[in-house]
Amino acid sequence: MDYKDYYKILGVDKKATKAEIKKAYKRLAGKYHPDRSKVANAEDKFKEISEAYEVLKNDENRASYDQLGSNWKQGQQGHGAPGGQGGFGGGADFSDFFESVFGQQGGGAHAGFGGQRQAVARKGQNIKQTIKVPLKDLYTGVNRTFMIKQVEEGAHGQAYMTEKRLNVKIPKGIEPGKSIRLKGKGEPGINGGSNGDLLLKIELDQDHKFELKGKDVYTDLLLTPWEAALGAKVNVPTPTGSVGMNVPKNMQTGKKMRLKGKGFPATATSVAGNLYAVIKIVNPPESDQTEEQWNALAEQFDFNPRG
Repeated sequence: MDYKDYYKILGVDKKATKAEIKKAYKRLAGKYHPDRSKVANAEDKFKEISEAYEVLKNDENRASYDQLGSNWKQGQQGHGAPGGQGGFGGGADFSDFFESVFGQQGGGAHAGFGGQRQAVARKGQNIKQTIKVPLKDLYTGVNRTFMIKQVEEGAHGQAYMTEKRLNVKIPKGIEPGKSIRLKGKGEPGINGGSNGDLLLKIELDQDHKFELKGKDVYTDLLLTPWEAALGAKVNVPTPTGSVGMNVPKNMQTGKKMRLKGKGFPATATSVAGNLYAVIKIVNPPESDQTEEQWNALAEQFDFNPRG
């Protein structure tokens, strides 16, 4: 029997991962499925890609195939074809081979040819993607439009990737790392099976004003030297707007002031975090006048912070 390049048949590299091999097989199986495809010789092509997948999906069979190369058939004489299926040449029924690949409970796409067995419906795969969301949107909840990659099914059953605008509801208080599930927005089902789901993982969009640590939010509160020394009433930024705060006297850089409950919002299963304003003292712009004023101030104090 002639050597078959299973990698070439599936259109993958010889270093392809299991996931890449499975993805390539599913794409081709959808394209050449005999019950749906109008491509010439679809049944033969479907048998060929299924045979390739049966060998390459199994680590032991794949290793043997990679090692023996074009002589792999002779190396397995007396043992049947890879995977113990007996091949397609020794009187084995292809439908039996197909069942061994997919299994009845696993939801095979086709359980035989010639109309003797019914095709089994199979749910489409879920798709996972990441979306970046600003902190303020997680505070309030919002509807936002994202460009999402989705799998579409062509007129002849072939699957292809397309990019669409999709309106997504961001729930209030959903934490970064969690996912939003959009039912039926994943890969198309096979043989009338339901579509998979689209899972959108929340990633916090970069924000130069705020830092999220667990449920607590941190922000710098900029004070002039006299505000820090004398105390002042200032506005503290939060993701949803400014909040008034009284700064006590003699504040130092690095000290924190807490706004209770102004951190990451509460949900049905969690309490709100706190917002911490971290003091940062900022000097006025340099000029001849300010230098004179600093010198005059220095003469009035007998103070050395270094001891």
